[in-house]
Amino acid sequence: MGFMTGSSAQQAPYLGAVRWWLIAVAALIAVMVLVGGATRLTESGLSIVEWKPVTGTLPPLNEAQWVQAFEGYKAIPQYRELNAGMSLSEFKIIFWWEWSHRLFGRVIGAVYLLPFLYFLWRGVLSTELKRRLWLIFALGALQGAVGWWMVASGLSQRTEVSQYRLATHLVLALIIFASIVWTLRRMSARPQPVVPMRLKLSGVALLVLTFIQLYFGALVAGLRAGRVYNTWPEIDGAFIPSAARLWFEEPWWRNLFDNTLTVQFEHRMTAYALLVLAVLHAVDAVRSRAGTAVIGGAWWLVAAIVLQAVLGILTLLHQVPIDLALAHQAMAIVVLSLAVLQTERLVARRTEIDRQKLVMPLGQHG
Repeated sequence: MGFMTGSSAQQAPYLGAVRWWLIAVAALIAVMVLVGGATRLTESGLSIVEWKPVTGTLPPLNEAQWVQAFEGYKAIPQYRELNAGMSLSEFKIIFWWEWSHRLFGRVIGAVYLLPFLYFLWRGVLSTELKRRLWLIFALGALQGAVGWWMVASGLSQRTEVSQYRLATHLVLALIIFASIVWTLRRMSARPQPVVPMRLKLSGVALLVLTFIQLYFGALVAGLRAGRVYNTWPEIDGAFIPSAARLWFEEPWWRNLFDNTLTVQFEHRMTAYALLVLAVLHAVDAVRSRAGTAVIGGAWWLVAAIVLQAVLGILTLLHQVPIDLALAHQAMAIVVLSLAVLQTERLVARRTEIDRQKLVMPLGQHG
């Protein structure tokens, strides 16, 4: 097996195909997050009470199977306490949301795995890229298990899933999405900007804070905390609620995850912090003459965060209508994408040799 140079024309079609494949997977994950959001907002996530990775691909095909699925739902607390008296036709509505969510997950798995195996067979992936892609695949497999772990939390003692597990499920999906976006960015040869260390650190801080905010947002969703304290900028009658209301649960740290007031408050405050940091980062990029790409990326991130904040406020004031809630969630994906691109732009080494390590194979494909 011979070795190929970075200029080999044989590689070009495969490298383009790998990029488009990863773009397609990232787009599907983004849609999947929104389908998951709609499933939660329609209270559909517990309508399927079994996890059947293979046979569960098929929905009920006759009346007897529909009745059996409905009887399974009737046995859990959500039906008894929230939906007692629901008709079979009403059950079918929430069933189809959850079934579609699970089917979409299986589709993403196939869209990822089958081309991946093909590219491995053709030998067009470098050692470094194969390592990254196997890791992403492992995270995807873990995500399926985490999804069922989340659903299982609402089948016996609760009328909804655990907000802890919901947040874990969402953040893991977004970590997978961000990993693909980062990998795509690394596959492009661009000059490395010369910027001060503080600009790199603020870029990393923006990405970390974005993930923290996404986690808090998932807690808000899991606790239905957006349906209470529907005023802005005040919350519970003040910009900063009283300590007695924020910290009444014991031990104190449980308030950060279980107290609806505290969870919504921390989500608001993190949004303010994120916007301030983004503006400071953009101003610093301009003053540092960091280059068009870095400066543009910084201001695009500011604009996205502002729009996301506006959507969040409108969602809150209108008590979480599904259209605004999903727009808020979609914009969160945009903010994350821009934060990932900006951070990679600042911190990743950008030499042709580094790029070839990621996108060029060691040996000639057959």
